Amino acid sequence: MAKRCQITGKTVMSGNNVSHANNRTRRRFLPNLQSTRMHSEVLNRQISLRVSTSAMRTIEKHGGLDAYLLQARNAELAAEARELKRAISTAKLVK
Repeated sequence: MAKRCQITGKTVMSGNNVSHANNRTRRRFLPNLQSTRMHSEVLNRQISLRVSTSAMRTIEKHGGLDAYLLQARNAELAAEARELKRAISTAKLVK
């Protein structure tokens, strides 16, 4: 399974471990991903996502999954989130 946030697209970064003697060895910085279920009020269902903890905090700050996705620009969303945003916006227009 890919180590990638389904909302923000945050993924693995690489860098160096730097010792006291200034020796550098390559390392990976992994995102803090959690499997969670979030409720969409517009779609009226639970959605299972693998999301970074920073994305969870941002979603809570904006008042839920629907509110966050509708205000976010498509360029800053991952592909799965763009599809979800499209479904939410069409369902909101129908209601």
